[in-house]
Amino acid sequence: MNKILITFGTRPLAMRIAKRLGADFEILYASSEDIPELLLASGKYAKIPKGLLPTFAHEILKLSLDQQVDYVLPLGGFELEPLAAAKVLFEEYQISVLVPDKDLLETIPVMENPPADLPYRLLSKGNDLLGSATFERSLDGLFVASDSGQDLALICVSK
Repeated sequence: MNKILITFGTRPLAMRIAKRLGADFEILYASSEDIPELLLASGKYAKIPKGLLPTFAHEILKLSLDQQVDYVLPLGGFELEPLAAAKVLFEEYQISVLVPDKDLLETIPVMENPPADLPYRLLSKGNDLLGSATFERSLDGLFVASDSGQDLALICVSK
C-alpha cells in the first residue's frame, strides 16, 4: 500500500482528502502548526518546520525517507514553491511531490480554503488518485476544476 504525507494535517481539508484516500493509501499527517500530544503519540502525525524556512524541503525529504513515503501532498500555500523547486531531489528517491512544476506553479490560479462540497482532483502526472480520470496535461497537485471542466485551480489551506 502506498503511503502519502499530507501537510497541514490538522486542518479539515487534510481530513477530507485523507478520508477519500483512506482505502488505497496509508496516511501520515504533518504540520508546522501546534499538534496535540495525543495525536503526536499516535505515530500518524509529525511536526515539521514552516514552509518559509530554508530547510523546509530537506526536513520533508528526511521525514519522507524515514517514514517510507511515496507521495507528499503540501496543503500550505507557502509550502508549494519550496517543494516545487525540490521535486527533482524527491524523485531521485522515488517520492512524488504533488505540486505543479516550478515553472507551471506561477501560471496556475490558487484557491485558498475551498468549500467542502467541491469535487477535488488529486493529480499525479495527470492521473487522478481520487478517481479514474486522466488529464491531457501531466500535472501534479490537488485541484478543483472549473464549471466547464477545462480549467483547474490549485487548492491550498492558506498562503
